[in-house]
Amino acid sequence: MFKNNVGSLDRIIRIVLGVALIGAFFIFPESPWRMAFLIGIVPLATAMMGSCPIYSVLGMSSCPVKNNKS
Repeated sequence: MFKNNVGSLDRIIRIVLGVALIGAFFIFPESPWRMAFLIGIVPLATAMMGSCPIYSVLGMSSCPVKNNKS
């Protein structure tokens, strides 16, 4: 469906960031930024899919380059 353009390190960073933001949503229930913490869903979703729409638009990829030597 989508071309993979998120590498291993990028994926780990996205998972950590997403979990931290969603965790902050539950840890700080009285924060005025509480709803903004839900943005953590985006890096989690892109890490799970292995594809980032912004990377696709910009033509970027953090996946390692594969050499096709025959």
